[in-house]
Amino acid sequence: METAQPATGRRTARLRTALCWAAVAPGIAWAAVRLGGLDRGPLVQLLAFTPYAAAGSLLPLVLALALRRRWPAVVAALVTATLVAVVAPRALPSGQPPAGGPTVRLLTANLLAGAGDTRALVDLVRRHRVDVLAVQEFTPDAAAELDRLGLPGLLPYRQLHPQTGTVGSGLYARFPISDGGVRHNRGGWGFDQAYGTVAVPGAPAVRVESAHPSAPYAVDQVGHWRADLAAQPPATPDGPLRILAGDFNATLDHAPLRALLDTGYVDAADQVGAGLVGTWGPYDGDPIPPVTIDHVLVDRRIAVRAVTVHPVRGSDHRAVLAELRLPVG
Repeated sequence: METAQPATGRRTARLRTALCWAAVAPGIAWAAVRLGGLDRGPLVQLLAFTPYAAAGSLLPLVLALALRRRWPAVVAALVTATLVAVVAPRALPSGQPPAGGPTVRLLTANLLAGAGDTRALVDLVRRHRVDVLAVQEFTPDAAAELDRLGLPGLLPYRQLHPQTGTVGSGLYARFPISDGGVRHNRGGWGFDQAYGTVAVPGAPAVRVESAHPSAPYAVDQVGHWRADLAAQPPATPDGPLRILAGDFNATLDHAPLRALLDTGYVDAADQVGAGLVGTWGPYDGDPIPPVTIDHVLVDRRIAVRAVTVHPVRGSDHRAVLAELRLPVG
């Protein structure tokens, strides 16, 4: 009996250690994939939930501390610190460039194949004095309904490419639009992206595009998703101002979106500490926590004053409103 108790104690200790390492292992893998930019296959969808993984990484740490497993606790603490370090800055405001030009309010909304409430959208434009509106999944019926509800009186200039289904795109503005056109993504969905150069009085002309890369909804679509994101127009830090606004089907935890930002854009929500506000989900009864896949990417010379997110009935996305301060023209 005297030797059985120590042996039992050692077995219990080994089991506790194994349990702690098993609990820590998923966090180690998640941090490695996120830091290494290894978002491939099904990992692409998982990485969208990195903010939740950062919060959940506290559980293995608490477990290891409670069971007094020193090395699992140390590694768990490092995992938590790593994930929090990549996520937490989105909730903190950043410094802004000294832009002294006019303020522009830009709204982007995915209308879910035209099912989004057009009246709610026009009300948002009117209530917030929106200057530029970018829409995705824009249909001929939605275009006609927006006209009927009085949008031309608020935003008279337009570059529209409505299509039946999900591929259509549009751009409305309070100010003249020139050099307009439509970009056709080559990914599986083949989403269109309307674009144009908006002439804002007192500021340099700014190129605005309604962005909508393909969605990585299945493993065989990830290649299209990566290709569409890689094909997005890069920023031109030494040239004209650019803004990309829309449904990117990617979060700031996805390497292709971070690569696009590295060309000279900033994420507007991230700049003002609103980068963790979800824009998609949960919808249709699916147990999916909200993720942030709708963005306004702006040239680094543009200051971001505020970003807010607004529900649009009938759509599976929330609209994103960014208040921007342009440089002096």
